[in-house]
Amino acid sequence: MTQEEVLAVLSETGALLHGHFELRSGLHSPEFFQCANLLRYPRQAEKLCSELCKLLPEEIAKQADTVISPALGGILVGHEVARALDKKCIFAEKQDGKLVLRRFNILKGEPVIVAEDVVTRGGRVQETIDIVHALGGKVVAVLTLVDRSNGTVDFGIPHYSLLKMSPITWEPNECPHCARGSKAVHPGS
Repeated sequence: MTQEEVLAVLSETGALLHGHFELRSGLHSPEFFQCANLLRYPRQAEKLCSELCKLLPEEIAKQADTVISPALGGILVGHEVARALDKKCIFAEKQDGKLVLRRFNILKGEPVIVAEDVVTRGGRVQETIDIVHALGGKVVAVLTLVDRSNGTVDFGIPHYSLLKMSPITWEPNECPHCARGSKAVHPGS
């Protein structure tokens, strides 16, 4: 799929919003990816996640046993990626404000792929990577539907994304919408 085709699916499903938003990173932006809107449509989610998996080199796909994703936004992406790759699927979830692996286990040396819907600075993905490493697993790749850093976020491992872009973002004190008195909204991811 081309970047334009991916953007068309995201727009058609209501996953790409326009307005004044506060991102999870704390930055403000006139665009917001609400991938939950995409994930309301299972066939579209399956299509995009299958396309995402095609970017993963076969040698990396073969070595992975498990796909892990951070809750909540990444769970369905992780599930669709795991289905496309025929892998086990698990997720990390928030507990006391921190991501943890509560319901599942990772074996020492287990090769894992991290899947997420959107990254800007990559904080949630990095937290998930850290969980895998702390449990003795090995992250072999990161897969994201949307990379808002346009490829600049670096996890130290291969990162594949279906859509790479660099939308406009501002620190809150530099946001022109805030300067005009507009209040940023955080619709969740």
